[in-house]
Amino acid sequence: MIERYTRPEMGAIFSLENKYKLWQEIEVAACEAQAELGQTGITAADAAWIRAHAGFSVARIAEIEAVTNHDVIAFLTNLAEHIDAEVPAGEPKPSRWVHYGMTSSDLGDTALCCQLAQALSLLIPALGRLGQTAQRRAFEQRQTLCVGRTHGIHAEPMTFGMKFASWAWALKRAQTRLEQAREAIAVGALSGAVGSYSSISPSVEAFVCAQLGLAPDPLSTQVVARDRHAQVASALAVCAATLEQIATELRALQKSDTLEAEEPFTRGQKGSSAMPHKRNPITCERICGLARVIKANTQVALDNVALWHERDISHSSAERTALVDSFIALDYILAKTQWVVEGLVIYPERCLANLNASRGLIYSSKVLLALVDTGLTREEAYAVVQEAAMRVWEDIQNARPGRSFREQLAAAPAAAALSEAQLDALFDPWGFLGNLDTVFERLEGLEFSQEGAD
Repeated sequence: MIERYTRPEMGAIFSLENKYKLWQEIEVAACEAQAELGQTGITAADAAWIRAHAGFSVARIAEIEAVTNHDVIAFLTNLAEHIDAEVPAGEPKPSRWVHYGMTSSDLGDTALCCQLAQALSLLIPALGRLGQTAQRRAFEQRQTLCVGRTHGIHAEPMTFGMKFASWAWALKRAQTRLEQAREAIAVGALSGAVGSYSSISPSVEAFVCAQLGLAPDPLSTQVVARDRHAQVASALAVCAATLEQIATELRALQKSDTLEAEEPFTRGQKGSSAMPHKRNPITCERICGLARVIKANTQVALDNVALWHERDISHSSAERTALVDSFIALDYILAKTQWVVEGLVIYPERCLANLNASRGLIYSSKVLLALVDTGLTREEAYAVVQEAAMRVWEDIQNARPGRSFREQLAAAPAAAALSEAQLDALFDPWGFLGNLDTVFERLEGLEFSQEGAD
């Protein structure tokens, strides 16, 4: 992912420095485990020397890899250079015990799983913070009337707080998926060439995984199975889709024709190089754009599940970019969505004006039921209501003053049974929201995890 969208903490997790640091820790811990178990010739003194002298240089590894064309061998060569640098001439080299009985995937896959778990531990509390913000803003806007829309057409009255509330619940589900994905990916494997532990003890694997906060993979076939990574990528994609849903709604509400809400527009910000009046929803548009990248990368992760026999590396090059880009992009748009939701400007008067723009058509469902209560069949009542409504639609479409829906309805003989008091109640937006308390009582019980990174 380009630097423009890379935030420092997430970028650091996927840096070469962090990867090689994890590789080093895995190799050193494996040496310590072998010494403690006494299953090879390595001694406690050898393991202590390796711990004290282990090190690496990113530049030197790159230099070696340019010759070997193998990143793990390049790393091990450089690690050995550090370990053996101060060993007296003629003495055995402690580095000979490094990578003993291991294969490249034992190192690379275990470290990658650790990186993904670290990255998820950043995203999970960030989702919690965004969810709590949406929850808080839902209660702030609990009484802000606005019109609900289905198919983009005015439907029935609701409140703006319900929008925030629906986002809060979606964010909670997204957080749960990320927690489940972290559990699935937080595994390690030091099981040898085809996963049979032919030259390394399962006890070494258990020791190293415990050091890293991972669980041993029950059966790795040299690689950790990529259905785990696909689960992670899918969880990221669904989360991105939720953020895209929020951003898409806000973009629609910020249109000049609607203008019920507006993303923050900061002091000194410019909206257009040609039109100084513009205040564009650029942050929400950016969220939508990067969400597409994250969703598309899920296909790469799914394709990586099917490898030849016990292992090939067709997945490796693809996931080096797709997985990392997805994490970095989601981290970025999470922060941007937090900024937008926190600072979102709501225009209650415009909401109310839009609610009334259809001249009362949004009350048709209540009128329909009221006419049924007078004894009309549903079909008869529907015909009366629709006929009056279509006259209003025609006036609105042609920008004619015309009569309101209530006035058109009053002219219909079938509606004569409805008293003025009944009509007043039917055309009251709060008449649709008598059960609103139930929605917000449920929201009060919503809790987000705030567990941070290890």
